Amino acid sequence: MNEIEFVERCVQAVLEDGRELNEEEVYRLAEVETPEGRKALRDGAARLTRELSTRRFDSCSIVNARSGRCSENCKWCAQSAHFHTGCHTYDLIDREECMAAAEANAKAGVRRFSLVASGRSVKGKALKEICSMLREAKERTGIQTCASLGLLGREELEELWASGARRYHCNLETAPSHFATLCTTHTVEDKLRTIETAREIGFSICSGGILGMGETRRQRAEFALTLRRAHPESIPLNILAPIAGTPLEKSPLLGEDEFIDAVALFRMAHPRTELRFAGGRARLSRDTQIEAMRVGINAGVVGDLLTTLGSTVAQDKAMVEEAGMNF
Repeated sequence: MNEIEFVERCVQAVLEDGRELNEEEVYRLAEVETPEGRKALRDGAARLTRELSTRRFDSCSIVNARSGRCSENCKWCAQSAHFHTGCHTYDLIDREECMAAAEANAKAGVRRFSLVASGRSVKGKALKEICSMLREAKERTGIQTCASLGLLGREELEELWASGARRYHCNLETAPSHFATLCTTHTVEDKLRTIETAREIGFSICSGGILGMGETRRQRAEFALTLRRAHPESIPLNILAPIAGTPLEKSPLLGEDEFIDAVALFRMAHPRTELRFAGGRARLSRDTQIEAMRVGINAGVVGDLLTTLGSTVAQDKAMVEEAGMNF
């Protein structure tokens, strides 16, 4: 069976047989390499996107609630205290600055608003203040609130739930076989335990990672398959933006075609899950971003991002509509 026939069989398995692709199929899809096979993969993923997902683009905006001085040694991250990146550091965002961001995003039609904090976890007084800000943001604007506060335990997650937040974000980042080469202060299993507890409490889950950190195509398939253990409603797909001072500062940039192929692979592995534009996409051409939406992207982090520049909400809205989706 050639690559085109194999891709078509996989699409049929999802759409007509109603089943999830197995590990062997996902790994084989990751190795498709002929131009004809890659086109078939993209077109097949686009069909799954068109037939199984909503045409409403799920937008969210993130605010860096606490920046820098992180104890973890993630090699890609500007906020790690292990590296000298010149990252701006502060303990907690000013409350009124946070409210202004929430109000501006709600007015622009952004659906979700998330507070993201550096560090292994957020506890005690800092957690109480972040929960208070999330509660106020929701009360003021009606926007749906989310949070990304590290490796929280049940007690902390229950406190977050009480604030009104209903989605928790915790990226697996990459394949387990690759993660240990990039971070040694925590593991993918640590992340999965937090995710499992959050889901038990009632949170929907946002969990994805970063492409272009030296992983192989097979490891991208491994990553996509491992994410099934998190049962995410949303999978953010960041593109590594090499940051000076981090161990990955000289990493080669992920190619645009390679990103599109990765989106197609993740759509085949997760046919009904939101695939979300996230960090690093600003360097993609507009045509590539629109093609990514055809192939599988149907959600996005909009506006400015954490430590890299994003795009304006108005620009994203125009592009989403050009791609045939509703913002």
